[in-house]
Amino acid sequence: MKLLRVGPVGAERPALLDAGGTLRDLSGVVADIDGALLADSAALDRIRAAADAGGLPEPAAAGLRVGPPLARIGKIVCIGLNYHDHARETGAEPPAEPVLFLKAPDTVVGPYDTVLVPRGSTKTDWEVELAVVIGRTARYLGSREEALAHVAGYAVAHDVSEREFQIERGGTWDKGKNCETFNPLGPWLVTADEVPDPQALRLRLWVNGELQQDGTTAEQIFPVAEVVRYVSQFMTLHPGDVINTGTPAGVALGRPDPKPFLRAGDVVELEIDGLGRQRQEVKDA
Repeated sequence: MKLLRVGPVGAERPALLDAGGTLRDLSGVVADIDGALLADSAALDRIRAAADAGGLPEPAAAGLRVGPPLARIGKIVCIGLNYHDHARETGAEPPAEPVLFLKAPDTVVGPYDTVLVPRGSTKTDWEVELAVVIGRTARYLGSREEALAHVAGYAVAHDVSEREFQIERGGTWDKGKNCETFNPLGPWLVTADEVPDPQALRLRLWVNGELQQDGTTAEQIFPVAEVVRYVSQFMTLHPGDVINTGTPAGVALGRPDPKPFLRAGDVVELEIDGLGRQRQEVKDA
């Protein structure tokens, strides 16, 4: 299933994109798309049954905003330097273990919402990423197979980053990762049954129509199953938590000087096979 949420900021309603590409209103079936829903197999079965039966209404208003496909995210765990090609382009050694950092849930915006360049920023960068959405409580998982069984689905994430704040201002990476609007998510949450191999997905990102990133999850240093298993050794993952699994080569940081960091007026578009496409206009905060 392709689950999403539509409507104004803070008042999104649950919806489904049916097999024919038509948007269907789910507000008569479930209250929202969140961790509680993903952990409730009976509720997911109700959605599937309603979709199969037909008759779900289309949303009343045309041109509705598409919001993030997941409400009430508990935490966002991010994996740094998780693609061989990205490590090479930045001159970094591939890490021996996954590099973890956290992104605050309030960085999440819809897939077509504005991205803001922070005040004083000269090095705001793009990163297309595969987001993993957790569907069952995960702690101390023992195998990669067990880890995949705890995944509810996948989505497109844009891990926007400010490189000066991240690298040059001391402390942890968090300062360059948690600026407002720095995690567009969606358009859909695609349930895991529709993604038979998360290591066979193409990721692409364009800036002002020019292709900047064109990679595949096959290049991940630590595949999805290992990432979920590994993270569960250090923190409990709850339904509705998100893991951003890293970005392939092609970021501005890896380019020769002068590096083409984002500026107000730029347009970023990104997509992952089967998971949908995002588009953001960049403005100053």
